[in-house]
Amino acid sequence: MFKNLSFKVILFGFIVTFFSSFGQSYFIGIFNSSIRTDLLISQGQFGTIYASATLFSSLILMWVGKKIDDIDAFRFSLFVIILLSIACYFFSTIKIVPLLFIGIFLLRLSGQGLMSHTATTTVSRFFEKTRGKALSFTWLGLSAAEFTLPILMVFLLTIITWRDIWVYISIFVLVVLPISSFLLIGKLKLQSREGSYEKKKESINIKQWTRAEVLKDYRFYIVSLNMLSMPSIATGVFVYQSFIITSKNWGPYIMAQSFMVYSILSVITLSISGVLIDKFTSRKLLIYMNIPLFISAIVLYLFDSSYSSFIFLGLIGITNGLANVLGSSTWAEIYGVKHIGSIKALTSGLMVFATAAGTAIFGTLIDAGYTINSIAIFSAIYIAIIVILLILFRKKIKPIYI
Repeated sequence: MFKNLSFKVILFGFIVTFFSSFGQSYFIGIFNSSIRTDLLISQGQFGTIYASATLFSSLILMWVGKKIDDIDAFRFSLFVIILLSIACYFFSTIKIVPLLFIGIFLLRLSGQGLMSHTATTTVSRFFEKTRGKALSFTWLGLSAAEFTLPILMVFLLTIITWRDIWVYISIFVLVVLPISSFLLIGKLKLQSREGSYEKKKESINIKQWTRAEVLKDYRFYIVSLNMLSMPSIATGVFVYQSFIITSKNWGPYIMAQSFMVYSILSVITLSISGVLIDKFTSRKLLIYMNIPLFISAIVLYLFDSSYSSFIFLGLIGITNGLANVLGSSTWAEIYGVKHIGSIKALTSGLMVFATAAGTAIFGTLIDAGYTINSIAIFSAIYIAIIVILLILFRKKIKPIYI
């Protein structure tokens, strides 16, 4: 029974993270030019609206996301699915700038925020002894979307309007996701768990932290600083890739080609990290997570050759693969799964906040006249400090048994 149910939960996670793409930066960015042309706004105006809406969505996510601890996974997912479908349809109707803020807010909240939160929380809560591998497969859903959707959307934009695309996405979400969710997790309960009786018995002895208790735990902030470095720095790189290309004189297609290396190494790392986590635990691997990101910042600082772009983004891809799995499994491992939805809502909100903060910080530094080399050094210093801090406290970062 559990093996069959385990497969269904993993497949649910894969599908939901795939559909979370409709609120992800890489996907919305495809329509950047079309939206700005229709609304007659500049890059700067779009960026400001995007960052503001993202920040607001992160605050709401912290409140709404915790409800997954009180409602079974199917009913909560149904709420998120309907919200995402409404958000996609609303986005297709935007004709004035104030509504763009609302549209982006709804997409970021329901797509990147709640869809990812629903998938990873459900998988983290259900799985115990194979949590790492299960989360690895879950995040492959997003990687699959990153491989396929950009090409599909660019093609569709040549034959239909961007507004029509979002209408079709809204219908697609409302038709496919409720049915697949019901078939996969319709009977999943909050107390449903993977594994044997002995494993369950061990998990009961781990202290089950509430969100209020987590907020008083200094270890939470040390781990969070490490977790948030990837989304903040990587988002800054993605949003301002044109600035990097111009600064390094790489040519218009180098970064686009380098993203293939980023995606491939993300997938490979996702696959490997799940096995490593199940064998060595998340907290032991955590100190290695940002080392590739640190090296990528050094590469960006030291080299101007266009070939360095492949190394630069490839290293970010490795950290991305590690961060996706560790970002979900670590919290369950340290704080238990009873209140994991509430805790993950907090961390997911912080992650969304970090993406907006990264965009704002990079933009501010660029406007202030800092070069990309200077920004790379600032990023490397930040990463080095938080990694050292984590190493100093690594023996304290473990579950408490009662």
